[in-house]
Amino acid sequence: MITHTVTKTIKEETVIESLQIMIDALPVLLQGMWLTVLITVISLAIALVIGLVLGIFSITQNKILRGISTFYVDAIRGTPILVQILFIYFGLPAATDLSLNAFTAGIIAISINAGAYLVEIFRAGINSIDKGQMEAGRTLGFSYGETMRLIILPQAVKRMIPAIVNQFIVSIKDTSILSVIGIAELTMSGQSIYANNFRAFEILFMVGVLYFVIVYSLTLFARWLERRLDVA
Repeated sequence: MITHTVTKTIKEETVIESLQIMIDALPVLLQGMWLTVLITVISLAIALVIGLVLGIFSITQNKILRGISTFYVDAIRGTPILVQILFIYFGLPAATDLSLNAFTAGIIAISINAGAYLVEIFRAGINSIDKGQMEAGRTLGFSYGETMRLIILPQAVKRMIPAIVNQFIVSIKDTSILSVIGIAELTMSGQSIYANNFRAFEILFMVGVLYFVIVYSLTLFARWLERRLDVA
């Protein structure tokens, strides 16, 4: 009976100690979480511009523009993001006079990588709109650009929302690789903590929970947005 009581007490103390470790680590992890979200938001904003421009290039009749879009997508999707990060942070400065800090290099890498996937998302979204819409716009006297901006894209974007949100989620997870160039995002923040206290289980559990909070919150927002816009 005494042994059972002692064992129970030890387990309770262990749980309390683990909870205290996680609570103590929370401020640093939240800072890393904020940096993760900041990098992802900036990167995705840039990637959306890349995706839109090259997505339109991919469906034009101009072979040169289509070739640029195809080469970009194939080159980025055909190489690991880790290689892209290291190339931008270490490779480019070694070959040129360009000097990039880790934060800037990380944003460029995530933007370029996400942009390649968004090109395909925009291409598929635009192609999903009936070709008669473009013909109708041109018949009304709109230019190609005006028809695309006023008629095609508003409809296509609604259909692209689930895929764009999914890419946002992928990019959030990809930021964890930025730890290799020393960016103190969420994963690196966790590594720095358990390297000092040797409590990897508790710290990595909290890192996983915080990633889940970000992703699940974004998923709920996406579902709400789809219902709001009545995405087909």
